[in-house]
This record gives sequence, C-alpha cells and structure tokens, in this order.
Amino acid sequence: MLRRMGRPGLIGMAARTAVVAGTATAVSGSVQRHQAEKQQSQYEQQQYEAQQQQAQMDAAAQQAVAQQQAAMGAGAQQAAAAPASVDIVAELQKLGALKEQGILSDDEFAAAKAKLLG
Repeated sequence: MLRRMGRPGLIGMAARTAVVAGTATAVSGSVQRHQAEKQQSQYEQQQYEAQQQQAQMDAAAQQAVAQQQAAMGAGAQQAAAAPASVDIVAELQKLGALKEQGILSDDEFAAAKAKLLG
C-alpha cells in the first residue's frame, strides 16, 4: 500500500480542527469557571468584612449613645439642682434690693423670704 506523504487530507484537517476547537472550548470554560469562583470568593470576603465593619460601627454608636445618656443624666441632675439654688439666690437678692429701696417693709421681706426658703 502506498502511503501519501505531505499535507494531510481533508478529513485529517477536519479532525485536527475539531480537536483544537474542542480543546480551546474546554480550556476556555475552565478558565471562565475558575474566574467566576475567584470573583465569588472575593465578593463573599468583601461582604464579610463589610458586616464586621458595620457591627463595629453599631457597637460604637451604642456605646456613644449610652455615654451621652449617662452624661445627660448627670447633667440633668446638676442642672436641676443648680437652677433651684440660683433662682433662690436671685430672688433673695431682688427682695433685698426692694427692701433697701423701701418698697418692701421688714415684715413683707421676712414673709417673702420665708415663702422662698420653705
């Protein structure tokens, strides 16, 4: 039998082309699948980090609110005590000024002072 030398025939070229195309398709699919998996992994990592950061921010916000409420509670107690004493002192000074001007008598001054203090 005589064997032909040189270029392959039409069927040989078609077979070679099919093998190359099939291999390229398989490799391309594998690369795409690998890239998709890598992107999914990166996305999941970013989501996890975002959740951790959000949890830290929430905890810091709750702590800040608690500190603010504690400060407001202490400030409110001081504010409640301070205006009462300031108002009494201011009122006594006004009464003293009215007494010095002669608008209030000693008895009226004593009655007003007793009303403020008791």
